[in-house]
Amino acid sequence: MEQDEALQLAVAFLADSQRDDEPPLDIDAEGVRASNGLLIVPYNSVQYLASRDAREQLLDCWPILVDLARGEVRFGTLDERHLWRNTSA
Repeated sequence: MEQDEALQLAVAFLADSQRDDEPPLDIDAEGVRASNGLLIVPYNSVQYLASRDAREQLLDCWPILVDLARGEVRFGTLDERHLWRNTSA
């Protein structure tokens, strides 16, 4: 699967996952990257992404992971945190 197609899946997944009691969310395009066969797609509040003001940042945003071989989309888990915390990968 191409990364552009995987990113579109992540965008749709985030929209489907959005709850009414959450602020509007969007993909953090600056942080999207591929690693270990996954497209790692961070997201945050629209307000934070517009300003990059740390006071607006949501603290509990596990990225969306798209398996590039199978096209499966899901939120990352605590056990996988090393995948997006290790920026040298």
